[in-house]
Amino acid sequence: MARLAQTAGLTDVQQEILATVRDFVDKEIIPVATELEHRDEYPQQIVDGLKELGLFGLMIPEEYGGLGESLLTYALCVEEIARGWMSVSGIINTHFIVAYMLKQHGTQEQKDYFLPKMAAGDIRGAFSMSEPGLGSDVSAITSKAVRDGDEYVLNGQKMWLTNGGTSSLVAVLVRSDEGHPEGTPPHKSMTTFLVEKEPGFGEVRPGLTIPGKIDKMGYKGVDTTELIMDGLRIPANRVLGGVTGRGFYQMMDGVEVGRVNVAARGCGVAQRAFELGVQYAQQRHTFGKPIAQHQAIQFKLAEMATKVEAAHAMMVNAARKKDSGERNDLEAGMAKYLASEYCKEVVEDAFRIHGGYGFSKEYEIERLYREAPMLLIGEGTAEIQKMIIGRRLLEEYRLQG
Repeated sequence: MARLAQTAGLTDVQQEILATVRDFVDKEIIPVATELEHRDEYPQQIVDGLKELGLFGLMIPEEYGGLGESLLTYALCVEEIARGWMSVSGIINTHFIVAYMLKQHGTQEQKDYFLPKMAAGDIRGAFSMSEPGLGSDVSAITSKAVRDGDEYVLNGQKMWLTNGGTSSLVAVLVRSDEGHPEGTPPHKSMTTFLVEKEPGFGEVRPGLTIPGKIDKMGYKGVDTTELIMDGLRIPANRVLGGVTGRGFYQMMDGVEVGRVNVAARGCGVAQRAFELGVQYAQQRHTFGKPIAQHQAIQFKLAEMATKVEAAHAMMVNAARKKDSGERNDLEAGMAKYLASEYCKEVVEDAFRIHGGYGFSKEYEIERLYREAPMLLIGEGTAEIQKMIIGRRLLEEYRLQG
């Protein structure tokens, strides 16, 4: 919908990129998304198209073969892609979190080696924090790295790894007690390792197993997996940044980018739900007129559009804050929280507008109804976001004296 979710102050280059992505979404993603989703099929042809457009290098600096664009440009592209099919946006999200972490925290050797291949889409990134028993409590990570000469030996089990099978580079957060005496706070004894592997399932390198895809309610097509490390040997030069103990901060920096991404996804899915709702409301007739002419439906459309607009504005603000170099955990948390909650509500309202047909797999809204809940959990639950927001507000408004 041309009227909703407009972004002021974009350059001609940004507008051209967004127009290209939107055209690709309308022609290459929306017509096939529901069919592929119902089959839980990886959208290889779509991914190849994104590679040709250069989107895997969108935020990677030009010196490494990327386009050198801002987080705002990336977030607006994600919004468009999620409008077509949220799973596709997930494929590029984890890739960009890893690329961003490398750009911000990697050694020069790591940047020179990985970023050109990532910009070309030849290396696909994934990142791994979660484990089966910890949920949102990152400090409870039990996976561990032990130094052995010029290598580290990694053991443990990770969970909810997006792109776990299709990726060839995984940023993995584990405990590393080397150089950190007993009693060191957990967040200061974690390290991010850059783990290269073959795409696929099973044992993808000695000591590393990707068991298979987790069957999910929604968010299908993209592979979500476990990751099992059993004596996995990693060279010391694959410690992100070259120094142990900095992994927690590196991951949290990446997650701020991820939260802007999830907010953008929520905006995109909500936009599509509104489009479907407003179109169906003008086609469906009851009591002798289109249901769009009933006041109850008009009220619902008004609320949906307002939520789409508000979520988009907060997402744009969070992206611009990060681009400015300022701390944006407050803005990213607010944007992620609001956009995911509003997305759920807008999708449900569009579902209600469709009536009984919304329950049919023949209609696109059924897919969106199953996809929206993932956004309530991904990159931190609503409760985690509110905790972050509350703490930051108390920092900003701390009483003096």
